[in-house]
Amino acid sequence: MDELPAVIVTGSSGLLGSAVCDRLAGAGYQVFGFDRVGLPEPPKNHERVRDIECDVTDSSSVRAAMSKVAELTGSKLASVVHMAAYYDFSGEDSDLYDKVTVNGTDRLLNELEDFQCDQFVFTSTMLVHAPCSIGDHIREDDPLEAKWPYPQSKVKTERLIRDGHPGVPSVFLRMAGVYTDYGRQPTIVQQMKRIYEKDFQGHFFPGDSDAGQSAVHLDDAVESIVLTVERRQSIEPKTAILIGEADPLSYGDLQDLIGEELYGKEWATLYVPPTVAKVGAAVTDVLQGGDAFIKPFMVSMADDHYALDITRAKELLAWQPKHSLRETIPKMTGLLQSDSEAWFRKNGLN
Repeated sequence: MDELPAVIVTGSSGLLGSAVCDRLAGAGYQVFGFDRVGLPEPPKNHERVRDIECDVTDSSSVRAAMSKVAELTGSKLASVVHMAAYYDFSGEDSDLYDKVTVNGTDRLLNELEDFQCDQFVFTSTMLVHAPCSIGDHIREDDPLEAKWPYPQSKVKTERLIRDGHPGVPSVFLRMAGVYTDYGRQPTIVQQMKRIYEKDFQGHFFPGDSDAGQSAVHLDDAVESIVLTVERRQSIEPKTAILIGEADPLSYGDLQDLIGEELYGKEWATLYVPPTVAKVGAAVTDVLQGGDAFIKPFMVSMADDHYALDITRAKELLAWQPKHSLRETIPKMTGLLQSDSEAWFRKNGLN
């Protein structure tokens, strides 16, 4: 049995999960990466990361994975970092939100009852909150008002953990959208794509262009999770912590910054009424066989502003972002210009 403190990371083959596995292993933990078989393969970048097949939709698979960990750790865990979840940007509801995100969490927690576990970290989203007015900042105790199925599934799962498993020493990290030097965050990537291709639709916006949404660089997101694990003894159970850049770039400023970096001038953005934008989004989606990124449901949220009060993260984790989206955009555009084919491929675009 390994004497190092043990951590389970679910969703270990994902962008965030694989980076968290490597960082925790480097910080002195024995890491068990849980994920399904198949591409992308789980991380193998560190000798202290052990990959274990686990499908959270299958009770027998979860039970088998947890049994392996129990054998290797004596049923003692420093933390479980739970990131496995269903995500679909179409805005359509799906039974997979319950099957994967909600019930998958329940299956994992049921098996965890036989362990001595110091902490259960659930990666949630800032989108569980209602948006705030421009000039204000969202706090962890502010109302929950998820507007579409993805964040609604996170609200349901937080409630399941709090009420269905009240004895679990849980922490809810409500993350902003994660970006990298290459992009990866879907709305930012699509915004860059439209401007790079000089798409006529990219000049129109159906909301207040002064509104914006907080984001967080992958490195900063990973750091927040590692710090949460390391400070597990001092964080009160059922604590929610917002993780992201406090003051987001507005939609208009982001458009202008991308335009200046790509073409040396600001990108003109014009207001279009939401009713017109919804019709346009619906028609475009039909013409593209349902593959258009902008869906009609997004138009209603164009005004939503997500600025974050990260006081709690500073106080409990000694965390604040070291990167900013404003400073990273020139890196993204530089990589796009230097090798557009690689940039599109890494961002899952044609």
